[in-house]
Amino acid sequence: MTVSTTTAAATPAVPDTTLVDTLICAAARAWQADGEVLATGIGIVPRLAASLCKLSLNTDLMMTDSEAWLVQEPVPIGPRGGYKVQRESHMGFARIFDNVWGGKRHAMVGPTQIDRFGQANISMIGADYARPKSMMLGVRGFPGNSINHANSFFVPNHSPKVFPAAEVDMVASAGYNPGRLARGWSLDEIDIRLVITNLAVLDFGGPQRQMRLVSLHAGVKAEQVQAATGFALHIPADVPQTAAPTPEELALIARLDPHGLRASVLAV
Repeated sequence: MTVSTTTAAATPAVPDTTLVDTLICAAARAWQADGEVLATGIGIVPRLAASLCKLSLNTDLMMTDSEAWLVQEPVPIGPRGGYKVQRESHMGFARIFDNVWGGKRHAMVGPTQIDRFGQANISMIGADYARPKSMMLGVRGFPGNSINHANSFFVPNHSPKVFPAAEVDMVASAGYNPGRLARGWSLDEIDIRLVITNLAVLDFGGPQRQMRLVSLHAGVKAEQVQAATGFALHIPADVPQTAAPTPEELALIARLDPHGLRASVLAV
């Protein structure tokens, strides 16, 4: 019998559902209706979520091997062992930026702060930019990403520090703040899809683009989410529970994460 080389390892037994599995499945739905766009997930949960979506919800998604190739199937995370990457075509920087500037990309990233406008910060913490309490990555590609294509956010620890009452300490990416948009830009050109946290799924579908509670993870109450957020949320009258992963989804996640690296995401 011939053994396929396209599988990272023999598929392990389907594990019990954990919170991180629920987050991965909820985050995967961010790309469900996108069609053929480049899916970029920065970090373990976003990467697994994009991969799960490509295998189950939107097979038209484009993904890279995180180097320079589009792949036919998502590459498992962690050491690859005998896994052979199923390359489809070259995807160098020029093609990446064609997708970025053409709006044919949807990235899920993990900001340090997100404010009520959806403005995100990965640059610094502190009131004085010249004397920050903490200096981080700088803005990186956030400004261009935020005005050129769809974006979603992943937050592993929902708290008022991440969702502050005031604006983020440094606006690294544009949000629904008319006072900060460049001349000629409209709020309709900003596209923030989902915010996935360890407490809930949210979006900016409330009145006047207020951040809205979309679903609550098992055992979480709306009051807990509001208490962990520095600004007022739009909370509908009947907020559903976030859907639990199916056995099929759990099996795919185990295949995509053969070393169980996702278990470290929510570790304190």
